[in-house]
Amino acid sequence: MVKRPRFFYGWVIVGIAVVSTMLIYGIRHSFSVFFPAILDAFGWGRGSTAIMLSLNILIYGFFAPVAGSLGDRWKPRRIMPIGVAILGLATAGCALANELWHFYLLFGVLMPIGSAFSGWPLLAPALANWFAKRRGLAIGLGQMGGGLSFAYGMLAEFSISQLGWRYAFFVLAGILVALLLPLYLIFFHYRAENRGLRPYGVAERSAAEGPRPGTAVVKNQPSRDWTLGQAMGTYQLWFMVLSYSLFWGLGGYLVLAHQIKFTVDVGYSSMFSASVFGLFGISLAVGQACAWFSDWIGREKTITLAAILSIGALAILLSVKDTSQPVLLYLYATCFGYGTGLYSPTITAGAADIFHGRHFGGIAALLLTGMGVGGAVGPWLGGYIYDISGSYSSAFLLCMACFGFACIAVWIAAPRNAARLRAIT
Repeated sequence: MVKRPRFFYGWVIVGIAVVSTMLIYGIRHSFSVFFPAILDAFGWGRGSTAIMLSLNILIYGFFAPVAGSLGDRWKPRRIMPIGVAILGLATAGCALANELWHFYLLFGVLMPIGSAFSGWPLLAPALANWFAKRRGLAIGLGQMGGGLSFAYGMLAEFSISQLGWRYAFFVLAGILVALLLPLYLIFFHYRAENRGLRPYGVAERSAAEGPRPGTAVVKNQPSRDWTLGQAMGTYQLWFMVLSYSLFWGLGGYLVLAHQIKFTVDVGYSSMFSASVFGLFGISLAVGQACAWFSDWIGREKTITLAAILSIGALAILLSVKDTSQPVLLYLYATCFGYGTGLYSPTITAGAADIFHGRHFGGIAALLLTGMGVGGAVGPWLGGYIYDISGSYSSAFLLCMACFGFACIAVWIAAPRNAARLRAIT
């Protein structure tokens, strides 16, 4: 018998997702805080040291589908604690690193593997499993921790100032393991059925009772349960992967890797530049929380709004020539954070509209593969363009084009036609 609780447990899963994404991705996004300290300690080149971040994004992108597929087949409550343990050990191991290849292995390879097996590749399908209605809202709220992870770097900075960069890695690892292991082992459930519940929005009536009045039914056409192989045979999935690669991977990470350096070059202090980065993270979280817009106006229109805001934000950033108008940087950070925040949960919800089913974990994780490939290129490409031109203008213009093409790709994928695409013909 289906329970009818007053409080829907799916909101607990949303809360777990917020905490998890903040802690897991806060370690990766604290790279910019650890970067100067590591350079000062060892005197390595900036380019060679920054490769550990590019490796992190790339390896994460390739392991995300593996984690998502395993989550579909095995019990995620067993997989995710293992991922937390790997991430925690890799983070703590960075405190003991003395050679550049140590950071490549720990930060660049093992850390993203742990992140993939404990983070969004399993959390995103879990949220989609728990929410049939208000999916955009649930995924957007759950992903807020990703935005807050940029502000989480302030804890790392405080730990470095008080304890040194090596002990700061221990602090981040300890917090991660102490909080996430109990959450995953005790409170996390991948599907509503694991607790004897139905997903939010699913009618509380059996199939034998028939459809509710006014519900459209296509005779002999039940909803398709996509496999990973079937989904990979559709152009819709690949256009979504392309969109994620262009928007967040290439465009987003190029800007994030160089925005602080850009503002310092203009003449602002590093502290002020870091505060702009923090405002971006807060705005990103707000944008993710507002992804419920896509439940109301549609996925494509919401992503169009995200692209317009992101393109406008870079136009504002390019107009900054000196320190006379700091308000422009605040406006840039607000628009760019809100726009990129809207994008990620919306495209995940759009993919769920089309491909949700028992195999959605592996399908959704392919979007992160696109991000990983683009993210491995973006930070390096921004630096290369600057090295040969002496300016970030061409790099940021390229990002604006990426945002525009990413938006077009989603319109071609057409989540608005999800009902027709999910029908078995």
